[in-house]
Amino acid sequence: MIKADHPLPAFTIKSIVLTIYPYKNIRSLKTLFTVLLGCICYCSYAQTGAPTDSLKADSLRKKNQSAKLPTENLSRQYDIGNLLSDIFHPNKTDSVHKSSGITVVPNVAANPTIGAQIGIKAVAGKKLGTDPNTLMSVAATSASITTKGIIYFYINHNVFTPGNKWNFQGNLVAARTVTPDFGFGIGEGKATGNAPESVLANPAHKVYPIHSQYYNFREKVYKEVEKNLFIGAGLSFDIRRNIQNKDTANNATPSSVYNNRFGFPQDHYAANGFLFNVQYTTRDNQNRAYKGIYFDAGIRVNQTWIGSTKNATQLTSDFRKYFSLSAENPETVLAFWNWGSYLVNGAVPYLELPGTGRDGAFKSGRGYTAQYFKGTQFNDTELELRFPILKNKFISGVVFGSMQTANDLQGAKLFQTFQPGGGAGLRVLFNKATRTNLALDYAFGKFGNKGFFFNLNEAF
Repeated sequence: MIKADHPLPAFTIKSIVLTIYPYKNIRSLKTLFTVLLGCICYCSYAQTGAPTDSLKADSLRKKNQSAKLPTENLSRQYDIGNLLSDIFHPNKTDSVHKSSGITVVPNVAANPTIGAQIGIKAVAGKKLGTDPNTLMSVAATSASITTKGIIYFYINHNVFTPGNKWNFQGNLVAARTVTPDFGFGIGEGKATGNAPESVLANPAHKVYPIHSQYYNFREKVYKEVEKNLFIGAGLSFDIRRNIQNKDTANNATPSSVYNNRFGFPQDHYAANGFLFNVQYTTRDNQNRAYKGIYFDAGIRVNQTWIGSTKNATQLTSDFRKYFSLSAENPETVLAFWNWGSYLVNGAVPYLELPGTGRDGAFKSGRGYTAQYFKGTQFNDTELELRFPILKNKFISGVVFGSMQTANDLQGAKLFQTFQPGGGAGLRVLFNKATRTNLALDYAFGKFGNKGFFFNLNEAF
C-alpha cells in the first residue's frame, strides 16, 4: 500500500510506504510503546530544574552554565557532501561554512499500488539575517509521476524573519491521487443489520480505492508577541474534483455512505476555511530538533460564503518535546509527539477527516496507510528514541512507537480504543549544516499492516 492520498507533506517530505505484508503478533508493539513511555517519564524527572531548552535562551547563558548544555561540533560530522567530496575531490578540505543549505535527491519508489515512481524532491534550510537567535527557515518541493497515473507536485515553506518577528507557513499542492480507503473509525467496527452502517464501519478492512484531482492552498502568518510565543491567522482551500470510487450501487462504499449521510456530493467538494492559531516554539532546529518544545493550538472555521461545501468548526492541537540525553552526543534524543483534531460542529468531507497521516506533515502513524483510521475526533501519540551509530554521525538509528485513537459512528468514543504501531529505522546524514537526514523506517501495525517508509527528515 501507499499513503497515496497525501504522499507529500505540507511542510516536509511525505513518507512513502513501499510494501505491506501480513503481521499477526501485536504484543511487541505494546511492549515497545510501554518501554518508550517509561523512558520519557524518567527523562522528564531527570530534567527537573534544568535550564530552559530554548535556542534564544542558550545564547544568553553564562559561560559556566552553557558548558553543561548539549553542543555539537559540525567539523566532526560526516555527511553526503563529505562523501562526494572524498570521491571526486579527495584533497579538498571540508568547510562547514561553505556547506549548501539545499538537499536534492531523486524520488524513486515502486509497489503494486502506485506502480513505478520517478521524480525529484528537495529541502532547503537557512537562517535569515544576522541575529543569532533567529530560528532556521525551511522549504521543500517535490514532483513525481507513477506508471499508475499518479501525479503529485507541491511547494511549502516555514519562514522566520530576522529576530523571529514574523513566521510564514504555507503550501501549494496540485495532484492526481489515489486514496486506499478502509472505512470510518478506529478499526473495531462491527457488522450490523443496517447495511450502510456496516459498509461505513468496514469490519473486514476491505480496501476501497478513491481516485481524484486534489488542489490545496494554505498560508498562515504568525506574529511574535512574546519571546517564542506567536499568534497567527490564515486561510486554507482544499478542493477535490472528479472523485471516483467505483461505486456502481448507492451506499456500496464507505465514502458514498458518508457522503449520503452528511449531504456531500459524490464527485467533488471544497473545504475552505479560516485558520486561527497560537504557537510556542523553542526548538533549536526545524528539521531535526535536539531540544526544545513546539506547541500549536488552532481553530479552523470552514464557511460556505468563501466556497466551502459545508460549514464546520474544528479544534487542532500539536505538542512536541525533545530531550537531549547526552552532552557529548546531543543528537541522542528522546522525542515525544501528540497531535489531535476535533470536530466541534458542522461536517467535513470524507477525505478531509482527521486520521492516520493527516497531521501537518502527513507523517504520523507509520505502519499504516494514510487515513487507515479516521473519525470526526482523532488523537495520535508517538515516542521516538534517536541515537548515533557511527562516531562521525553519518549513520544513526531510531526506535519508535505510536498509539492512535478515534471515534466512530457506532458509539465508540475518543480515547476508548487505541491502535498501536511501531518500528525502527536508519538515518543517513545528508546535510550537517541544516541537520537534514535521509530516513528509512520499517514499521508495522495491526490488521496486516507492515512496510518500509522513506523520508527526508524526521517524522516530527
